[in-house]
Amino acid sequence: MKYKILVADDEIELLEVLELYFKRESWKIIKAKDGKEALEKFKEADLIVLDIMMPEVDGIKVLQKIREESQVPVIMLTARSQDYDKIIGLDLGADDYITKPYNPMEVVARVRAQLRRNYEISNKNEKLELIIGDLKINKGTGEFYFIDKEVELTFTEFKIITLLMENPNRIFTKEQIFSYVWEDEYMNDENTVMVHISRLRNKIGDRNKEIIKTIKGLGYKLVDKNE
Repeated sequence: MKYKILVADDEIELLEVLELYFKRESWKIIKAKDGKEALEKFKEADLIVLDIMMPEVDGIKVLQKIREESQVPVIMLTARSQDYDKIIGLDLGADDYITKPYNPMEVVARVRAQLRRNYEISNKNEKLELIIGDLKINKGTGEFYFIDKEVELTFTEFKIITLLMENPNRIFTKEQIFSYVWEDEYMNDENTVMVHISRLRNKIGDRNKEIIKTIKGLGYKLVDKNE
């Protein structure tokens, strides 16, 4: 499949460099030089690489508007000093982020990983539907339910809840969750996992942390009271 990747960045030279690397992967690049153009083109893309600092409309606002209509995977580009923006981006539903300055090969690797997670179907013979208490997930259709009501998740959130539901009452460290979900070496960034766990809790009304339980100093586990 020839994937279409929207890259939104006001630095034209970076767009041209990424275009050369993407062509080697047989990906088609859709270029946007500002946030307004990104919003006009995002529906054409299979994945979006989105810079935060852009004219017209900044990347955070673009992501917010995209998430109102689509769950397309989004990778944010941030400066090293913008830790707060990383957290905001993840909280709004970004799937990953890359810090500037970056190596184009890192962008290719992150894009490839997101495409594999979102679009390549596993042929393994595995149980597709899991039910733990009030939670139900179907890995074949990508549907997730809480008390029989469908809850819309990003792919990253879906991957985390799948890991926890496949292993009820087992404690996972932040490092283990990161390595499983992002298929990458843990980068000593606790915020990434914490923000996604927080979003999951909010979506299922788990404010008291009785379903996804924090084990102080260790990590997280999904509580199955029937096990």
